[in-house]
Amino acid sequence: MLILKKKIISILENIFDPEIPINIYELGLIYDIRIINKNIIIIIMTLTTPHCPVAESFTKIITKKIFNISYVKKVDVIITFFPNWTYKFMSELARLELGVL
Repeated sequence: MLILKKKIISILENIFDPEIPINIYELGLIYDIRIINKNIIIIIMTLTTPHCPVAESFTKIITKKIFNISYVKKVDVIITFFPNWTYKFMSELARLELGVL
């Protein structure tokens, strides 16, 4: 399961927010990665704003890329706004890149 989680994180680290040049994992948009029976993946994520124009495309991109893992049979991406995203969710690297400390 740890190897699969690392693969998923690697995929998420290659998906970037179109308005902020940081990947969605380092940006802190991913709240949880759940793996069920090694082939069902549930991603719980948020957006920087509820009015994000790419909300639908994010879920499609994430689903499509995770389905590239050969034994994955189902991917659900759930968007939540609880808790609301803030800069505190960003990784230290992301904060340094944006100059937010």
